[in-house]
Amino acid sequence: MAIMVMHQVALITGCSSGIGYETALTLARNGFQTFATMRDTKKSNSLAKTSEKEKLALKILELDVNDDKSIENAINRVKSEAKRIDVLINNAGYGLVGFFEDLTLDEIRNQFETNFFGVLNITKKVIPIMRLQKSGTIVNISSGAGQVGFPGISAYVSTKFAVEGFSESLMYELSPFGIKVIIIEPGVLKTNFFRNCVISEESTKNGSPYSRPLDKIQKNIDLMQEHATSPTDVAKMILQVLSNDEPKQRYIVGNDVAMILEAKRNLSDIEFKKMMMQNII
Repeated sequence: MAIMVMHQVALITGCSSGIGYETALTLARNGFQTFATMRDTKKSNSLAKTSEKEKLALKILELDVNDDKSIENAINRVKSEAKRIDVLINNAGYGLVGFFEDLTLDEIRNQFETNFFGVLNITKKVIPIMRLQKSGTIVNISSGAGQVGFPGISAYVSTKFAVEGFSESLMYELSPFGIKVIIIEPGVLKTNFFRNCVISEESTKNGSPYSRPLDKIQKNIDLMQEHATSPTDVAKMILQVLSNDEPKQRYIVGNDVAMILEAKRNLSDIEFKKMMMQNII
């Protein structure tokens, strides 16, 4: 049964596939005036066709979270058409796979530019709008990797830890203005995320001391994908959060991440390390 939320305006980043794609459709189907953004609008055909077929209040905009002008243009378009922004969902991001020693600092900087500073860039421009409205909800898509370290994706994990700390701090700063800040922590998802990951060239070379463990990690990820959570489940969770007057700070989505976080809480550091080493490396 649809949850109707009228007159709410949502701006979502990274909507060409996965979580962003499903969230844009879910919110539009439930009464949100939805602005689905993506860096490359050439990838919008599927979303556009579904929206047109279902006659949804959904518009697709170009927005590159690493480009200030692109962000300003998109936000100005939303303000012009909808006069307000009630919900910002920071979803755009990608994974960088590779052991730290094999990663270049430029690769790591680029990872932070999109996954962390991209969140800061757009959030900084939306906050004044929400503050003047005296209301709004900012949903930051983090990951189970925002609370637990994983080998082979240390740069990605670092960006998610940064998003978590930023979000938690921002919650206190914005609460007096009626603005909520929510963190969503998915586990492994049935998306193209891993296929779209940037893989460090050095890690894949036979001469790298990390080529064998990286290969094992990728095989484990492939196995996990078979029982992964659907991005639709994340979209449903976001809708549920937005319909809650007093939401929690964090929401876990996926049995895999729930089990890992439970183990981290209940095991000693030594026991948890042994478990991770056995199952991942």
